[in-house]
Amino acid sequence: MSTRLNPLTTLTAAAAVLVITTAADSWAVSLTVAAGAVLLSAVAGTVRRVLLAGAAIIVPFWLSLLVIHGLFFPEGRTVLASWGPARVTAEGLAFAVEMGLRTAAFVLVLMVFSFSVRVPQLVAALSARRVPPQVGYVLASTLLLAPLVAARMDKVRQAQESRGLVVGRGIGSRAAAIRLQMVPLVLGLVHDAGIRAQSLDARGFRSPGPRTSYTEVPDSAGQACFRVVAVLLALAAVGWRVAEVLSSGSVSALSQSIGGQA
Repeated sequence: MSTRLNPLTTLTAAAAVLVITTAADSWAVSLTVAAGAVLLSAVAGTVRRVLLAGAAIIVPFWLSLLVIHGLFFPEGRTVLASWGPARVTAEGLAFAVEMGLRTAAFVLVLMVFSFSVRVPQLVAALSARRVPPQVGYVLASTLLLAPLVAARMDKVRQAQESRGLVVGRGIGSRAAAIRLQMVPLVLGLVHDAGIRAQSLDARGFRSPGPRTSYTEVPDSAGQACFRVVAVLLALAAVGWRVAEVLSSGSVSALSQSIGGQA
């Protein structure tokens, strides 16, 4: 991602893509979006981190989808195999694949955004638009949560290894080590949160009034126009989806469609 892009531009683009993907409700669109996200991460040089972080979320979710919908899909009619109450149906597998691709598109797009955006610039851009500082802080904390946990986990591991903890190559040894690291990890994160809250209060984080920033965020009329167009496209996609459901069914069908996408 170019450093000249305003963080609000990339945030708007990511949000618009996710809304359009949801409204399209098509595995082909989800697959295209996921592939595009991987391509963008390759151009930005973050493809390895994006794929590793995305796989940690996507793979367990895919497995749960295959177990729940692939074996116990209530609306399945075309039975491919059965073992007692468990039935592998074509409809269940199709639903699991569609939901899995959509989730993969969501996760990869968000990962590309999180690994490309500069958090200080994002917070400064939100403050310049008179967005409440609490919103910027929550968003920044969300983006920095994974690196913060990873750094704290590494410190805990180094401290325990210096005290004699030996982590073998087996799965059992690693699982035991993770169990021993969880308590100091959580306590350390809670302690850091308390210190951070005191620092924010000392700097008048909740104080009303105008605010200034040392961070200058680049912006242009072209990027502002792009953000408006992206929002309009997302709204048009939602309107098209609602109109399509209303024309093909009833209000009850619309509620079922929204509930299935939630």
